[in-house]
Amino acid sequence: MDRLKVVCVVGTRPEAIKMAPVVIALRERGSFDVVLLATGQHSQMLYQALAPFQLTPHADLGIMRERQSLDYVTSAVLQGVGDFLDDCRPAAVLVHGDTTTTMASALAAFYRDVPVGHVEAGLRSGDMRRPFPEEMNRVFTDRISSLHFAPTEGARRNLVADGIREGSILVTGNTVIDALLWMRDHVSSPSKAIGAVGDGPFILVTAHRRESWGAPLREIALSVRDLLGVRRDLKALIPMHRNPDVRSVWMEILGGEDRAVLCDPLDYPDFVWAMDRCLFILSDSGGVQEEASGLRKRVLILRDVTERPEVLDSGYGFLVGTSRDRIVSTAMRVLNGELPAPAVASPFGDGRASARIAEALESYLIDRRKN
Repeated sequence: MDRLKVVCVVGTRPEAIKMAPVVIALRERGSFDVVLLATGQHSQMLYQALAPFQLTPHADLGIMRERQSLDYVTSAVLQGVGDFLDDCRPAAVLVHGDTTTTMASALAAFYRDVPVGHVEAGLRSGDMRRPFPEEMNRVFTDRISSLHFAPTEGARRNLVADGIREGSILVTGNTVIDALLWMRDHVSSPSKAIGAVGDGPFILVTAHRRESWGAPLREIALSVRDLLGVRRDLKALIPMHRNPDVRSVWMEILGGEDRAVLCDPLDYPDFVWAMDRCLFILSDSGGVQEEASGLRKRVLILRDVTERPEVLDSGYGFLVGTSRDRIVSTAMRVLNGELPAPAVASPFGDGRASARIAEALESYLIDRRKN
C-alpha cells in the first residue's frame, strides 16, 4: 500500500513546538509520507523551535515581512498553501491551534476537499475579541475540519456544544506536554543568551499578544519594575517579542534596570530551562499556561479570560489581567508563600498525545481510502 501523504503546516514558534512531536510520531508509524510546510509567519523563531527536534521544513513560503498586517498574512498563507497543496496533493493536512497560518491553511485545504485535522481543537474563551484574532481562528478552523484532536475533555465539550460531530473528536492530551517533557530531559544548562540571570531567584515574563500592545503592556512592564523594587534579591527574565512596538515599551521602562534581563526570544531548550527553574511565570501566552502546569509552576495569566479553564481549576493558573496593582498583589502572594503550588498533575496530558493523533489519523485515512 502506498504511504499516506500528510502535510503538517506551521507558521509560528508555538505551532512548531507543538507540531514537532506529531511529525515525529507520524514518521515513527511508517505508514505516512510526512511533509512539513512552513509558511514563514514567523521565520527565525520557527527554525529555532524546530532545531532541537532535528526537524527542518521541506518547504518555506517565506511570507514574513516587517509590520505585517493580518490581511496580508491571511491572503499570503491562503494563496501560498493553496499552490503548495495543488502540487503536493496530500491525503490530509494537519494544522495546529489558533494562528492566522492555522485558519488560512485549513481554508486552503477545505477549498480543495482535502481533510483537515485540527490539533488542539475545541479551545474557547467565549469572546470573539479576546484573544484577537485567535478566538475567531480556532472557531473557524474547527467548523471546516474533518478531525478534531481535543486536548482535554473540556475542549471536547466545547466542540459538541458547537455542533461538531462527536465521531470526529478524539481527546488526546496536549502535544505541548509531549514536547516539554522530552525537552526537559535533554536540557541540562542554558546557553550564554540568558547567563545574566545567574543562580539567584528569578521570575519569567512573556507578553506578546496584540490585545496586550500599548497601554496594557506598559502596565505589565511597570508591575515588573514594582516587583523588582520590592524584592531586591529578585531578577526578571524577559524574552522580548521581535515586534518593535513591543520591544520599545520594555526598553523604555526596564532598559535601565540591572535586574531586568531583557533578551531576544529564547530558543526552546533555553525557554524550557527558564520555565523549569524560575519561581513563577507572568505570561499572556496560551501555551505557557499548559507548559507551566506540566512543570508544576504557577502562572499569572496576563489576560482577562482564558480558553484554558483547566489551568485555573487545577490551581496552577491565576487570571490577573493587565492591571498593575492586581499583578503586583498576586505576585507578592506567590512570593510570600500564600499561594502554594497544587499537588495535582497537569490537566493537559501525559506526554502521549502525538501517538494518539498518529494512530487516529492513520485509521481515518485508511478507511477513507477504502470508501
